[in-house]
Amino acid sequence: MQTVAVVDYGMSNLRSVAKALEAAAAGSARVVISGEPDHLRAAERVVFPGQGAIGRCLSTLDEHGLTSVLRECLRGKPYLGICLGMQCLLDRSAEDGGTATLGIVPGEVRRFPDGRPDAGGRRCKVPHMGWNEVRQARVHPLWRGIDDGARFYFVHSYYADPAEARDLAGSTDYIVPFASAIARDNLFAVQFHPEKSQRNGLALLRNFLDWKP
Repeated sequence: MQTVAVVDYGMSNLRSVAKALEAAAAGSARVVISGEPDHLRAAERVVFPGQGAIGRCLSTLDEHGLTSVLRECLRGKPYLGICLGMQCLLDRSAEDGGTATLGIVPGEVRRFPDGRPDAGGRRCKVPHMGWNEVRQARVHPLWRGIDDGARFYFVHSYYADPAEARDLAGSTDYIVPFASAIARDNLFAVQFHPEKSQRNGLALLRNFLDWKP
């Protein structure tokens, strides 16, 4: 039975992600929440669900000795990043006065502009919070069985802006069009929360557990 490690760095609501993975696995995978480097190295798959501010997220990873281990995992294991677990893959974030991130995927993380109207003239609030559509930018195994334009649940004030079109896997409109999913080799990462996205979220998690990049 394969093991899926949910990265525990002391800052995120990990139980809801783990429970969603367990539901998606239906007994076919062992899900562990761990901040132990050896556990992450031993796992076949890694899920990084980040919440909070990016600067604190990265400094906490360093404090727990997890940054280098996470980089090891990113080089070869199937990886699913959620929220900050997606944003940390890019080069830099505007959050916390400007923060250098892991630099795995070229691009930057930007803040939504405040007070912009949407197409209907309504002023959009920041953070972007609630259900929204995800347009699939290309075919990918993690989209299997999920309709193009399916709705997922979002909570965020910053969004990923990858530099290369080939890394875009899904996009969403809120104030501006933004990357709601990115993919490269063994990495897939989403801005939305699959664990809060009901049927579509569970489908994506099942696809991740079956994925053989």
